[in-house]
Formats: sequence, structure tokens, C-alpha cells
Amino acid sequence: MKKKQPKASTSYSVYFAGELFDIKHLAGNAILAESIYSQSKGKYLCHLPQDFEMRGLNPHIIRDQDIIALFESDLAVFNFDGTELDSGTVVEFMLAKFADIPSVLLRSDLRAAGDQGSAKKDPWNLMASFYPRTEVVRALSLVDYRVLQQKTLRKKPSVTTRLSSQHASKTAQAVGQDLAKRVIGALDNVRQVPPALKPELRADVYAWLAQMPGLKGRSKALHEQLATVLESKIQRDLL
Repeated sequence: MKKKQPKASTSYSVYFAGELFDIKHLAGNAILAESIYSQSKGKYLCHLPQDFEMRGLNPHIIRDQDIIALFESDLAVFNFDGTELDSGTVVEFMLAKFADIPSVLLRSDLRAAGDQGSAKKDPWNLMASFYPRTEVVRALSLVDYRVLQQKTLRKKPSVTTRLSSQHASKTAQAVGQDLAKRVIGALDNVRQVPPALKPELRADVYAWLAQMPGLKGRSKALHEQLATVLESKIQRDLL
């Protein structure tokens, strides 16, 4: 019987934003989310949109479900990979900043991109940088993968041995575990940053968040839902 994973005294929900449209995205999201949970000893519970219960195929309803889940989360991780960032992920990041949600921008893509003019700068469009309560984690996952393979394999195995022994998936899992440690550190750091949203503005901002996205539903119920979200964040010292 496997031992139960010990839980931290306090856990935080983490909205895990990123692409989810093919098997590579689905598998990568799952590896990282599970590694974050395990290595944080249950402190950080990543909510994967790919695992949300489908409430039909109406795009408006699907969008609303994701927005509400984001607002309800304590923190958020946004996967900023690709030569062009996923547009939906960028929109979700902006909504998180409107709600003053502590956020981590994660890039595991080694390719250069963006318009910031230096390899030391964020490798994406400058309009997605410089927001408060936000920490960036950058990794060269392909390099990390190859270095780890060289360390663990004394000699190059045959294709049959490599596949039958699942060397590739084991290496990818190990790279994900190493990356999870860095994400956990970033979540710890950004969680300690004081809110940018002033106390006297909280109620008005969250009332506007209930209205601004054009969420389906009764206005009164939506305002009450966002007011409850706000109160929970205040009680947990997140706002």
C-alpha cells in the first residue's frame, strides 16, 4: 500500500493556465501540476482547466467557467511558452492582475521571442511584463532534458532499450520535478508580496469584476459570488 502524501497545514488553490489542446500540453500540464503538489507537500493545489467538468459546448459558458475558477483561486501559474504567447492565457493573466491575484509566469521554452531587445529581458511582448505581484520563472527544458539524459545513461542505449525502459518519459518526469521546485519557490515568494489593491478599493474592484467580463447569470448573484470570493481572500491574507 502506498503511503499517503503528507499535507501542509495550509493549502492554496492555484489556477494553472496554459494551452491544453493536444496530448503534449495535457501530459506536460499534468506532470508539472502533480509535481508541484507532491514537492510542496500539498501546499499548492493546481487546478487544471483540462480537468474541469464540461457544462456543455457553449463557448461563452466554457469561458465563464474558467474566469470564475481563476477569480476563486488563491494564486495562479501562467505558461508563457511559444514564439507567440497563447492568447487565451494572456487574457487570463490580465484578468488575474485586475483581481490582484499573486501570479507566476512560467516559460520552459528556450526559444527567443518578444520585442524587449535583450536575452535578459522577458522573451515575450513587453505589454505582458512589469505587473505587480508577479514573478517570472524561466527554464531551458530541452537543455535540461538532454543534460539529465547524459548524466543518467552511461552509454547510448539502443532504440529498443530506450523505448522499453521508458527512458524518455522518466527523464521528462525528472525535468518536471526540478521545474516544480522552482515554481514552488516562486509561489512562496509572490504569496508574501503585499497586495497592490488598496483596501478602500477592494469592494468596488470586485463589484466591477462581476460585471466587466459579461458573465452569464443574474447580476445580483454574480455580485454576491464575487463578494464572497473577495471576503475569502481577505480572511486568508491574500488581499
